Amino acid sequence: MSGLRIAEIFGPTIQGEGALIGEPTLFVRAGGCDYRCVWCDSPHAVDNRHRHGWAMMTTAEVMAQLVALSGGQPMLVSLSGGNPAIQDFGPLIGLGHGQGYRFACETQGSVARDWFAALDMLVLSPKPPSSGEVVDWARFDACLAAAGDAPKGLKIVVFDQTDLDWAREVAGRYPQLALCLQPGNPDSDPAMPVDPGALAQRLDWLVAATLGRGWLRPRILPQLHVLIWGNKRGV
Repeated sequence: MSGLRIAEIFGPTIQGEGALIGEPTLFVRAGGCDYRCVWCDSPHAVDNRHRHGWAMMTTAEVMAQLVALSGGQPMLVSLSGGNPAIQDFGPLIGLGHGQGYRFACETQGSVARDWFAALDMLVLSPKPPSSGEVVDWARFDACLAAAGDAPKGLKIVVFDQTDLDWAREVAGRYPQLALCLQPGNPDSDPAMPVDPGALAQRLDWLVAATLGRGWLRPRILPQLHVLIWGNKRGV
C-alpha cells in the first residue's frame, strides 16, 4: 500500500525542545525508524511491533488533518518519528507551503532526502554513545548537503559525561551549526510518572559540566514538554 506511515498527528501544542522550543506546533510523527536507541522515548513510532497502530495516509489526508487541527490557521508543522527521513514528505511540504504552513524536521542524519532543501528548519540530532548506535558521518554529511541553504542546526541529547565529551567533538566537527544540548530523560515510559526534581538535577549537572569547563557555545535546554506533561503521548 502506498502512502505515508503515520504513528500519530497531534496539536496544536508547543515544541518542547531544540532551536524552536516554545513555538506553537503541529506534530506529524512518522512510523518506522532505522535506529534502535536503547533509551528511545517514542518506541510506538519506531518498533515494527507497534505498526498495527500506524495509519497509512495520503499526503492530502495528512494535510487535511493538519488544517482541521489548526482551524485553518497556518503554523509550524514538525515532522518527527521514528525517522521521518525514511519516507517521502516532499509532497506534504509542498502542499503545506502552498497554504502558508511552515515545516521543520528532526532526524538523526542517517538518510539524506532531497526534500530537506524545502524545509524551514532541519534539526539534525546525531545519537550519542549512550544510545547504542554509531553515527555514519558520511551519511550525516550527505544530509547536510541535501539541505542546501535551508536553516539547520544540531540537537544532542546528553545522558552522561561520555555523551557530553562526544557532543563537544561533534560541535567541533560542525562549527557552522547552532547547537542545543538537553539532558536525557531516563524514565520515558508513558506508564511511569516523571520526577521534576530529578529532571532539574540532570539539567543542573549539564549546565555545570558544560559551562564549568568553559564551553560556552551550546544552548542548554530542558525537555519542556516532559516538564509540563510528563511522558504523556500526543501533547
